[in-house]
Amino acid sequence: MRKGPAPEREVSGSLRSLRELNRLRVLEIVRERGQVSRGEIARQTGLARSTVSNLVGELQRDGFVVERDPAPSSHGGRPAALLTLNPGGGAVIGMHFDHGSVRVALADLDHTILAEARCDLDVDHEAGEGLLAASALVDRVLAEAGIDRDRVVGAGAGIAGPVDAASGTVGSSTLLPGWVGIEVAAELERRLELPVHVDNDANLGALAESVLGAGRDASEMVYLMLSSGIGAGLILSGRLYRGARGTAGEIGHVLVDENGPMCRCGLRGCLETFAGANALLELLRREGLTVDGMVELARDGDPACARVIADAGRTVGQVVAGLCNQFNPELVVVGGRLAAAGGLLLEPMRDAVRRYAIPGAAGDVRVVAGALGDRAELLGALVLVVGQSDRAFSGRVKAAVGR
Repeated sequence: MRKGPAPEREVSGSLRSLRELNRLRVLEIVRERGQVSRGEIARQTGLARSTVSNLVGELQRDGFVVERDPAPSSHGGRPAALLTLNPGGGAVIGMHFDHGSVRVALADLDHTILAEARCDLDVDHEAGEGLLAASALVDRVLAEAGIDRDRVVGAGAGIAGPVDAASGTVGSSTLLPGWVGIEVAAELERRLELPVHVDNDANLGALAESVLGAGRDASEMVYLMLSSGIGAGLILSGRLYRGARGTAGEIGHVLVDENGPMCRCGLRGCLETFAGANALLELLRREGLTVDGMVELARDGDPACARVIADAGRTVGQVVAGLCNQFNPELVVVGGRLAAAGGLLLEPMRDAVRRYAIPGAAGDVRVVAGALGDRAELLGALVLVVGQSDRAFSGRVKAAVGR
């Protein structure tokens, strides 16, 4: 039987846990709302205003939140001060694993990039090679920015393939076959000693464009990533939709023509075989031509390059018309390397949507180029980890509470 001061220690530990939980609740509200007053935090949490003020004071002292000057009140009187995340209160790491490269970025909590690095990989690389390269790039960007690792609250990673977001495991991937079945989140956490969140790269592109880019005012949005592979990210009712097993939006393998070219997935006539960037290069049969070079030639008036891009836009538009019928988005944002073709790609796509979607679905939908270019997926990895503040900050909050 225990004796002495153990009950007192148990009570002390319980109070510390409650304090930690309340600090995390306050921090989560600040993150979700962007700018919020102490009074609103008290209303949402049910905590006394004095308790909220004490918790906010601790979070300010530890560098997690800062106070902003409020906008002047139209009703007179002194407006309530607003709280927001302190951009310099921590750092986050984003990674994008594509079939031929890995990119890593270091950013503050306001998604401002502090350092960025890239490493080209063989298109048939194994997961271990990509993870090793990413670890080295993380060390590089931290050194370039002069940021200590203990200031990093977490990392996000985008993978060119279906991902079980709960476990961080890669499912069937035609672009990264060497990654199938790999628990990427666990592997990266072991290497980086940080909390890691992993998702499909098209999902992260959708997340980035909805938070930072062309879709900031849209609650119903489809993001298209048109590169070597083709994928879609779905924002429904303002939230990223992944599906039951993380395969929502895998439109690259929608059947276009059952007698069409053989796809890497083992089927014939998938959308990627008609509109993927590599498929377009194969049609042109020009030695040494790259995707970026093809887009540049098309914009400069090369008729063959312009034609294959326009045909790709039209074919993608037919599939997007089906998405419009199913989900009725208000906005379709086009990203990936082919998006740089601009109107050469978008106009045929818009025409196809108008032609093949039912009038009620096609009438008001806007099809626009993404605002973030080919960095959308990388930025989405940063948005992902900042958005997971309950886990990203918990270790640092625990350490601060324990002082």
